[in-house]
Amino acid sequence: MNLRRSRTEEPDVNLTPLIDVVFILLIFFMVSTTFQRESQIKIELPEASAEPAETEKDTLEIVIDADGRYFIGDQQVVNTELDTLKQAIAKFVGDRKELPVVIRADRHTPYEAVVRAMDATSQLGLVQMSLATSQPADGGE
Repeated sequence: MNLRRSRTEEPDVNLTPLIDVVFILLIFFMVSTTFQRESQIKIELPEASAEPAETEKDTLEIVIDADGRYFIGDQQVVNTELDTLKQAIAKFVGDRKELPVVIRADRHTPYEAVVRAMDATSQLGLVQMSLATSQPADGGE
C-alpha cells in the first residue's frame, strides 16, 4: 500500500531583508537631515516719533518679552529675579563696564520688568542705557 501524502506548501515570505532595507533607509534619512532650530523672540516695540539713534556694534541688548522674561544674547535668563538677571548680565559683560545697554521691551511688558532690568544694569556700573522703540507706521502722527 503506497500512500502518497499530499502536502500543500504555502508560500513563505521572508520579511527580514525588507526590514533591514527600511531600517537602513531610516538611518540614512536621519543622518542626512539637518535640523535647523530658529529661535526668535516675538516682541512688539512701543512707538516713538524721535529719529533713530546710531547703535554701536558692541552693545549689551536685553530683550524683555510680553510675559516679562529676559533674554540676553538670544539666551533666556533662568528666572526673573534681580540677582539672577545681574549674574547673567555680569557673565555677558565681563570686564567691559563701558558697554552701552539697549533694553528692548515688548509694548505689553510689565513696567516692573523694565525697571528691574534698568536697576540690574545700573547696580553693575553700566550707565550708558537706552530704550528701543519702533517708528510709527503712519509716519509719526
